[in-house]
Amino acid sequence: MKMTPAFLIIGSLLVFWASISIMVAIPVASIHDKPSDIWRPYTSTELDGHDLYIKNGCSYCHSQYIRTIDWGHGAYRIAQPGDYYAVTAPILGTERTGPDLSQEGGEHPDDWHLAHFTNPRFTSPVSVMPSWKFLGKENIKKLTAYMQAEGGKMADYRVLRQNKWKSPATEAYKLGPDKNIEWIHAQVPAPWRAMPNPYPAREEALLRGKKIYQQFCIGCHGNIGDGQGPAMIYTQPPPLNFTTLKRHLVEDKYIGGILYYQVMNGITGTAMPYFKRALESEKIWDVSNYIAVNFIGYTDADIDPGGIDAAYEPLWKNPHLIKILPGEANE
Repeated sequence: MKMTPAFLIIGSLLVFWASISIMVAIPVASIHDKPSDIWRPYTSTELDGHDLYIKNGCSYCHSQYIRTIDWGHGAYRIAQPGDYYAVTAPILGTERTGPDLSQEGGEHPDDWHLAHFTNPRFTSPVSVMPSWKFLGKENIKKLTAYMQAEGGKMADYRVLRQNKWKSPATEAYKLGPDKNIEWIHAQVPAPWRAMPNPYPAREEALLRGKKIYQQFCIGCHGNIGDGQGPAMIYTQPPPLNFTTLKRHLVEDKYIGGILYYQVMNGITGTAMPYFKRALESEKIWDVSNYIAVNFIGYTDADIDPGGIDAAYEPLWKNPHLIKILPGEANE
């Protein structure tokens, strides 16, 4: 075979068009095949939000499809071609600088999005996302409507659930701090309400908890845990004031399990999101200890029922309970 200019040009064109067919034509044809079971058309407001999403380059950082290898925000449904039926153009994105948004709808209530778009550091203190305050409130509402539609019918169900719980959560807040905390704690399953923090509140654990609090919590709950963070003015009901919790200990001693459950599962209907996918178990216990020690002034760390300590836990003389292993009493 002799390499000639004509052969080189024709071969290059064939490779180019083959690549276009594989990476563009075939995927586009499959995306517009038929709607999936969760698909629904966008409303006019959601379409306006979609346009804002495109014009402001949101897909540069946020993908809109979940793969089988993903394990994080929105990963309870693998994206399917029919999810993007009749969307022109489907802005799937490839970057994962921020969380995937293909199932964003209903993950948070509308007021969380208002705070987040105004300044992402209000809700996610270490976020690198720029502020979109310059868009103005009306455009932020349109962008929020688009976000709340991501996930189709599944998103609609989650949005309805957020709205269902927002009303009782707001009413409980209006009754005053004590009634509000009683209502919030009543939503925590009974086994968690009588569960202590199993990890000792040692200095290094509290330092880990402080870092986690600064990375995830400070924007809403504030520097001193009083719920006066910068996101507070955007959310209804406002973030919880941790400093009032001491008078609401269960049976005058338990608080660890309540804090863990609320950090893990969030409080639907409020701006408090779940962190079960963002934080491993020990990190939730550590931040719970940090909140208990620094804002409540009390920790139930390592009191009964405690079970068997983790293998790496050194002896810790808890002021409420001293655990001594056999043979250590005289050491």
